[in-house]
Amino acid sequence: MLSELAFTADDLALTRFAVSPMWEVVTSFRLLAAGSAHPVHHTWIDQVRPRAAAAGLDSGWLAELIPPTGYLPDFLTPLPSELAPTLDAELAAIRATSADHVLTDLDVLGRTGPRCQALRADPESRLVRVTEEIETYWELALAPYWAKIRAVLDADIFHRARQVAEHGVGHLFNDLHSTLSWDDNTLRMVRKQCGISRKNTGPGLLLVPSAFAVNTFTWSRSPESPQLAYPARGTGTLWERRPVARTEAIAAVIGRSRTILLTELEAPASTTELAHRTGISAAGVSQHLTALRDAGMVSAHRAGRSVLYARTAVAESLLAATA
Repeated sequence: MLSELAFTADDLALTRFAVSPMWEVVTSFRLLAAGSAHPVHHTWIDQVRPRAAAAGLDSGWLAELIPPTGYLPDFLTPLPSELAPTLDAELAAIRATSADHVLTDLDVLGRTGPRCQALRADPESRLVRVTEEIETYWELALAPYWAKIRAVLDADIFHRARQVAEHGVGHLFNDLHSTLSWDDNTLRMVRKQCGISRKNTGPGLLLVPSAFAVNTFTWSRSPESPQLAYPARGTGTLWERRPVARTEAIAAVIGRSRTILLTELEAPASTTELAHRTGISAAGVSQHLTALRDAGMVSAHRAGRSVLYARTAVAESLLAATA
């Protein structure tokens, strides 16, 4: 299928970027549910899939609303009103989706499972249940890794903005993905599941980089601007283990044990896991993690009965500076 999105000068003036937590939710969940290995995200999948299964997410609302291929319900990815909306803001927008829009999206989705039927019968209350599950998924699957993911998405937007400044918007569109091309003030998209044109969208275009998108995804609901989610640059290095040099410089400031814990948190881990890997007592690990959390260097995220600790952007910057 070939889609064509024509642009006027006003459309180009309204074209912008955004980082969307919900686009990362839907694209990552689809990848996680695929049940197969992935050349880039296999490390993340191996860590997250057991947690998701333990939480029952492999048979919940998201499992029914996000099919392995094809259409993704538009109400799951509301139009971001700013560059980087919070997850809470996007969940509020999902809960505020009109019943008509929910029903329209479910008609296109074409799935008839019990949760889709329940959502069709009572959209207002069931959307609350959907967003509650999304919060659970976010905490165990994305929040512990968000500092790394966000850095990749921000870097992509910076690169794309520089492309526009140096070469113009045509170069930007031609470089986004192999299925996209720009010619004669028109963006053409091939191999899309759903057609899109200016007849069924609002003005402008919202470009959303995604760390988990394999292909491009579109969203359209007049009179709002269409959305185009595309694979972000740099995801190939997202899960690479980066050795930290000069740890003695960090240890001189925050102490050897806390430095060891920060380096071990290349992947999110629980207190028990960290104690086992480092030889530090569980009580000692807990004490050090509390201090690091108070300093803004680690964050805590509940995954079932466990609490996962992860490095924050502050810690990532500190370790990168000494590499």
